[in-house]
Amino acid sequence: MALPHRLSVLDAGSYIVREGDRADRCCVLLGGFAYRHKVVGSGARQILSIHIGGDIVDLQNSLLGHADHNVQTMTRTEVALIPRQAILDLCARYPAIAHALWVDTLVDASISREWIANIGRRTARQRIAHLFCELALRQESAGLCERPHYTWPMTQEQVGDATGLTSVHVNRVLQGLRADRLISTTKSSVTITNWDDLQEAGDFNRSYLHLPSPRGAREMADHRSWEFSAAKSY
Repeated sequence: MALPHRLSVLDAGSYIVREGDRADRCCVLLGGFAYRHKVVGSGARQILSIHIGGDIVDLQNSLLGHADHNVQTMTRTEVALIPRQAILDLCARYPAIAHALWVDTLVDASISREWIANIGRRTARQRIAHLFCELALRQESAGLCERPHYTWPMTQEQVGDATGLTSVHVNRVLQGLRADRLISTTKSSVTITNWDDLQEAGDFNRSYLHLPSPRGAREMADHRSWEFSAAKSY
């Protein structure tokens, strides 16, 4: 908390960083949802990952110097922006913190590998069920939601961009999951009505997330939230 930082509230759709920009700051997501994405030559968008409150969103971009992908808010979010050099100085001074940030990037890489497998080798139903399971479990572990009710910030278009499907195909799959009584949804939330069957439908195994126990994560999230609320903005 001694690091210089600036608190900022961003509306949905705001860019935290754009591909090609020089990244001179690191963003910690304090609340809301954000996502990484790339836009190909045809103009189509591929969502690469989704981030929730507590995540260090663009550590890769800031440490590499230039952004090789976009980071954009999915909902209204609160962020803490930390100068890149402050992160580098901190890592040089405290090896344990450097190790923790290294582990954070390795977990991101593990999730990316799972997303590649999801898009490349799973059926449409499996891809979307898997996405529901991941976002639910990550929110639960972070102490942001409790079973069976979770925040669901994604539009059908965004689900399609994350799973390589059209919006029409996404709609059909969602109808099927509802008809099978695995989930029920509103505009901004999902209730998982049958967790075991949804995991089976999504070919989901939580090991790639490398999550701590829900209790431990919740205690860390509560402590982190109090610290940021009490901190002075620079």
